[in-house]
Parts: sequence; structure tokens; C-alpha cells
Amino acid sequence: MPTPTDTVIDIFTQINAIPRCSKNEAAVGRWLAAWADQHQLERATDAAGNLVIRVPATPGFEQAPVIVLQGHMDMVCEKAPDSDHDFDRDPIRVVRDGDWLRAERTTLGADNGIALALALFVAGYGSIAHPPLELLFTVDEESGLIGASQLDPALISGKVLINIDSEDDHIVTIGCAGGEEIRIRMGLAYEPAGEARQFHAITVGGLRGGHSGIDIHKPRANANRILGRVLGRLVAELDLRVASLNGGSAHNAIPRDARAVVGLPAGKEAGLQERLARFQAVCAEENGASEPHLAIGCEPLAAADAPDAVIAPASAARALALLNALPHGVQSMSATVEGLVETSCNLAILTTAEERFDIISSQRSLSMTRLEEINDRVRAVAALAGAEATRMNHHPSWPPDPESALLARCRSVYTLAFGEAPVVEVIHAGLECGLIGAKVPGMEMISIGPTLRHPHSPDEKLFIPSIGKMLKLLEALLGSYRE
Repeated sequence: MPTPTDTVIDIFTQINAIPRCSKNEAAVGRWLAAWADQHQLERATDAAGNLVIRVPATPGFEQAPVIVLQGHMDMVCEKAPDSDHDFDRDPIRVVRDGDWLRAERTTLGADNGIALALALFVAGYGSIAHPPLELLFTVDEESGLIGASQLDPALISGKVLINIDSEDDHIVTIGCAGGEEIRIRMGLAYEPAGEARQFHAITVGGLRGGHSGIDIHKPRANANRILGRVLGRLVAELDLRVASLNGGSAHNAIPRDARAVVGLPAGKEAGLQERLARFQAVCAEENGASEPHLAIGCEPLAAADAPDAVIAPASAARALALLNALPHGVQSMSATVEGLVETSCNLAILTTAEERFDIISSQRSLSMTRLEEINDRVRAVAALAGAEATRMNHHPSWPPDPESALLARCRSVYTLAFGEAPVVEVIHAGLECGLIGAKVPGMEMISIGPTLRHPHSPDEKLFIPSIGKMLKLLEALLGSYRE
């Protein structure tokens, strides 16, 4: 007979059979709506595509307050360079590896598909007594909390929210950073490539990457930063022309891979390889044991793949100067919470297309004034380079409330259930609680979740025993509202 954990994993596997990258949640939304209909539960959707499923109270909880269980439908779609996975078509293959769930060379999608699975189990399988519930499933969280920012507050009536998007089963989160992305756009001038040039693809890869909120303070290299650094040297030392620059794939993932197509005069290939080997050694020394698989590669392009045009030298120099001047990493630590990052930047995405160079830089801060400061700095660098900077996806921080009645309740039931108090913390990553709380005044909120490692990277994995622990905590917490 399957255990509750087995059932949750089965629900999660069904969810993972549906492609659901950010902005592509329609199919999983239809699946969730069909699940609600199958269980004869009322549901509603707002204009953004956010979905609520309303679940009546079990006997003895009719007068209890409505509890909102909340997670997001989308996932970060990252894969290893050698993976042929198509995120628009292929299901995520869930692999059970001892005590862990993982995927085959892609992100697992436990961030945040496991929240959906846990909420559906609580609502649909009868083993957990509960107050009236509203299962709130938002869209497009990973692109910048877009669904929550567009949430129609009339969709929910509850004033107690349990967000299931944290990643350690012993931690209760009560606050998070705010954030904003800036798109920097620079026009590029091109010139004919010329027949004498030999074209190569320079790649930076093998990096660990990670979540730009959770992992930004760790010794993780940024592929975009390394690529800009090496190209800056090569342009200065060789008669090299840059045709394209691309790197990173998500605003909230530290870039693992980057690639440039470059052309140089025939006969200078040996000098290129020699310089790249030297720079590989420098990067290996600088990053030490933190990036053991860092690799800088260079492969010649076939004549059929060679570009017809390259970026004009002055234009390329300006683009590389912009790339190398932008900040990345921790900018300041919290003065009030020891060991907590206050403000950071992620130099997230590079693209060249249609005679322009685009950069996405993602900023976070617990302080909204410090967030404004670092945004101003990024825009100032763009202005000095003659580029246009556009602000996108602003979301507020979630100020912690250590005196919250919901937190006191959670602490009490956690301690009774597990024999020790939970860790209570504020995190540097972004959660939807800040936006939902701003839209629904008086909302009490906490964030919990099973143990997840390496989100937003192909190394993402979920600790199976923590699923059972989370079910036990939800049962105790919801059960504490019995009349």
C-alpha cells in the first residue's frame, strides 16, 4: 500500500509530465482545474492565470479561519549542455536516487511543483483534517513574481497564508528580499566579416551555477563575467573580431554557460589557444575547489556556420567595457542579521541579436532604499556606455514580523511534533509573500517547505524523507485550528 509520501511523489510526477517553464503554465493550469473538477471543488482564475481551488473544512473545523496554501506553477528550465531535453515538449523524468529525487540532466521542478503536490494531497486524500482551504497556485513566479504582482486579491478570502516555497524542512521563513531586473540594451554597428578570418566558438562552461538569491554569497563563478574578461584581453592582444555574445538563461540563476563567436586572421589560431590555456589556468587558480569543472573551450566553426558580419571594433569595445564594468555578486551584508546578504546583483543573461546587445541584470535587497541604490548604479554604468536601461519586474521585500500569531502557532506545533524548535529566518531570495501581503492587508504569512538542494540548476534534488516531515507539520499546523 502506498505511503502518503509515495502518493505525493506520484502527484508530483504527474505534474512533471506537463511542460511548465515560466510563461508556459496554461497546460498545468488546465490539469489543476480538471483535478478540482474531478474532486468536485470550486475553483476560480484571475486574468493573469492564477488559480484558486476552494476546499471545504473537514468536520470540526467549520468555524476555523480560511487558510491559504500557496505555491507557483512554473519552474526554472535549466539543463546540462549535453542534454537534448526539449522543455516545450518533453516531460521531466523524475529519478529516485536513494533518499533523493532528481532529474536527468535538467532541473527537477520541485521548485515549486512539490508545493502543488503537497497542497493537492492535503485537500484531496482525506487523511489530514483541516480548516477551509484556498489552494492558491500562481503563474510566472520565476520570471520575476509576475503572477503574484498581477494577482486579483478578490480571488482569495483567507488572511492566513502558508507559502510552500522554502527549501529546508527545519526552517520557517518570515521575510525575504525585494528585487528588480534591469534590461540594458546597446545598439551594435556591424561590418563585413571578410574572407580571411577564421571563426571559432569560445565557450565557458562546467560551472555550478545556482539560485541567485540562495547561492549568491557562495564561491560560484559567473560564466558571463568570465567570458567578458577573457574577450576583453583577447581583443586587446589579437586582431580579433566578435560576432556574437550569449550567456545565461534565467534572471534568477547564476550563469553556468556562456558562448562567443569570434573571428581572427588566419595563422593566429595558435596564439588564441595559448592565451585561452593561460586564462584557464588563471581561472582555475582563482576559483580553486569551488569550480572544479570550469572549462574554457575553443572550437573552429565550419565555413557554413561562419557569420557574414562581425561587430565593428569600436562597438565591440564599448559592449565589452559595459559587460566588464557591471557589478555582480554580494554588494553588502545585513547590519542586523549576522551572515545574511542584504544586497546583491546577478549578471544574469547576455544576448546579441538584431544588431543589439542585451544584458539582464537582477538586483535584490532586504532594504528597498538599498535596492534603489544598486539599481541606480547599474543604470549609471549603462548610461556611461551609451546604453538604454529599462526597469522590469519590481517586487517589494517581505518585512519580517517576529511577533506574528501564525509564527507562534507554527513554532509551538513544530516543537511538539519534532521535539525541537524550528529555525526562524529571513532569506535573501524572493518569495511571493511580499506581493501577496501588499495586496491583502492584514495577511499573516510564513513560508515552509521540504528540503531541496541546488534549485535553478540541473543538480536540483529533493530529500524524500522531508516530504513526510512536511506532511506531518502541515497536519499539526492545520489541526491546531480545531474548534
